[in-house]
Amino acid sequence: MTLSDKDFREEFKPLQITASYDITDTLENRTVYALASLGEANSDEVFKKMLEFEPNIQEVTIKFIKQYLFTLYKKGLLKGNKEGNSIRYNLSRITEPNKGNVDPDRLAPGLD
Repeated sequence: MTLSDKDFREEFKPLQITASYDITDTLENRTVYALASLGEANSDEVFKKMLEFEPNIQEVTIKFIKQYLFTLYKKGLLKGNKEGNSIRYNLSRITEPNKGNVDPDRLAPGLD
């Protein structure tokens, strides 16, 4: 299947993390928020975190979470490391600023 440029950009757009956990938001957004709040986790840990925010969440939701996180991983929108029979997912966020510096005299022409 060939995607148009517009469809491709929609299918592989970067994940947006909401500012807070909102039970009226989509299950996709709630899943990504829970993962972001953990930093790195497997799907079971993401579900447990969602239980903290939403104690009445249904057990069948774990199947969706596993499938959704794996789909994002396969698309390259999440990073992950295999750990036994599961994958530990992460968002690859930069948590520390770069400590290097740039010498403006060594920049290629037109990059300044």
